[in-house]
Order: sequence, then C-alpha cells, then structure tokens
Amino acid sequence: MENHKSFFWPQGLLIALVALVSSFSLGLMMLVKPNTSEAQSQQSINEITTSAKAGTQARIEGLKSTMLTSWQQQAQAKGFAYAVPQSFLGATIESAKLSPDRKVIALTFDDGPWPESTAQVLDILKKNDIKGTFFVVGQNVKNFPDLTKRVVAEGHTIANHTWHHWYHHMNPQTAAYEIENTTSLIYQLTGVKTNLFRPPGGNMRNGVAAYARNSKYAIIMWSSDSKDYSRPSVPNLINNVFRTAKPGGIVLLHDGGGNRSQTVAALPTIIENFRKEGYSFVTVPELLEMQEKEQKIAANKK
Repeated sequence: MENHKSFFWPQGLLIALVALVSSFSLGLMMLVKPNTSEAQSQQSINEITTSAKAGTQARIEGLKSTMLTSWQQQAQAKGFAYAVPQSFLGATIESAKLSPDRKVIALTFDDGPWPESTAQVLDILKKNDIKGTFFVVGQNVKNFPDLTKRVVAEGHTIANHTWHHWYHHMNPQTAAYEIENTTSLIYQLTGVKTNLFRPPGGNMRNGVAAYARNSKYAIIMWSSDSKDYSRPSVPNLINNVFRTAKPGGIVLLHDGGGNRSQTVAALPTIIENFRKEGYSFVTVPELLEMQEKEQKIAANKK
C-alpha cells in the first residue's frame, strides 16, 4: 500500500499545479483581451472612416463623370458644332472686320492639351469668366482626354491643329489624316464637330492648309502674336500681345507644346490690361458672328 501512496501523491500535485497555471493564464488573458479589443476597435473605426471618405470622393467623381457623359451624349445626338457663318468656311481669317468702337478680342491657345499648363490656363479663364478658343493637337487629345473634355465642359471652343503638328510638306492623304483624325477624336470625346482649323506655325504652303480649305474648314490665323513659343520674359510677352492688338483681333498664345510658365504668368495681366482698355472677350465663332451681323446691317443701309 505504501508503494501505491507514494506513486499517486506526486501525480495529484502535478494536477493541482496544472489547474493553478490554467487559472492564472485565463486571468491574464482576461486582463489583456480588453486592451486588444480596444485597439482592434480603433483600427476598425479608422478603416471605416477612411472607407467612407474614399466612398464619398468616388461618388463625387462618379457624379462628375455622369454629368459630362450626359452632356457628351446630348451633344452627339444633336450633332453639335460651333456656329461659324457659311461665308467663312474655306476662308482664311486673321481678325474680324469690326467697327473701331466694338472692342472685343479673342484669346486663342495652341498645341494643347498639355499637363499642368492647360489646367492652369483654364483656371485663370474660369476665375475671370472668360471663354477662349483652344486649337488642340490630336495626339495630345489622345494622351490627355480628361483635359480635352474639361476644355469643352467649361464652355470653351475647341478646334483642330492637326494630329502631329508637323511642318514638312504633306500629300493630300497625309493632310487628310492629320486633320480628319483629329476632328474625329475630338467628336468622339466631346461630341463637338469642329470646322475651325489652324495650321501649325501658320504654314499655308505645306499641303495641310490647302486640304482644310477644300474641306470647308475656316482657317483661323491671328492678328496679335505673343511669341510665347520663344519663351520671352513675361513683360516682353505682354508687350508682344498689345503691340498689334485691335478690336476684332485674334491673339495667339500657347497652352501646350513645351514649358508655358511664362504664358501662365502673363495671362492674368493680359486679361487685366485688355479690360482696362475697355475690351471684352469672345470666342472665335462669336467674333465671326459679330462680323457677319455688322456686314448685314451695313448692307441693309445701302
């Protein structure tokens, strides 16, 4: 019997120790668990907050996209195009022939859309409640479709400036591609059918302008050259604009094709100075409409 007692005693002691350790562990877990749950809860709250913010932003972006898509669909259904009088289709225009007291001017921007600078130009125009005319390059339209859509969505006139902005001579097939491919993509993205064209560099002899004329595009040149493509100082750029500015004039500026920081910096002063001189701002189609109305009034008086 003694031998049996000596065998079970240590075993009972072991069981007691195991029970004690288990109780201690359970108590420790109960102490630790509330802190763990609190941390997990805070993490969950943070995740929910972040998710809510992301969801709100996504809904805003979705609404903006829906509104723009709806506008595009309406424009496409109507075959929307800028109202350029028939007499200007196939013609080359440097400025509108208006009476000297009709102080209006058209700001035009070439070579976009372009990262940063196009958005900056649009911001300045929006702040000043001005509509401009943007002559866009097809490959830039393809690369920056959102900027292209913004130009149209904010009420500006969009126009054709070829696909590649090439200067070399082009046969009729190449010229057709350069112009029609750009016009087609503008329409696909915005619903706008443009019949306004500006040849790169104002080159009228490399085949592309001839194609545009024969296809009844209004070829829009300019009467006031900022020469911002050569990156003059801001004061010189401003002086270039005003040197030949006149009522009915068309101002050449650039929002793309390179560093346009000088143009962006000069634009607010250009706007301010024109307004001080009594000018208001119109798009190129509006300018041409004004000329046609004045000519009709003059003809009726004869």
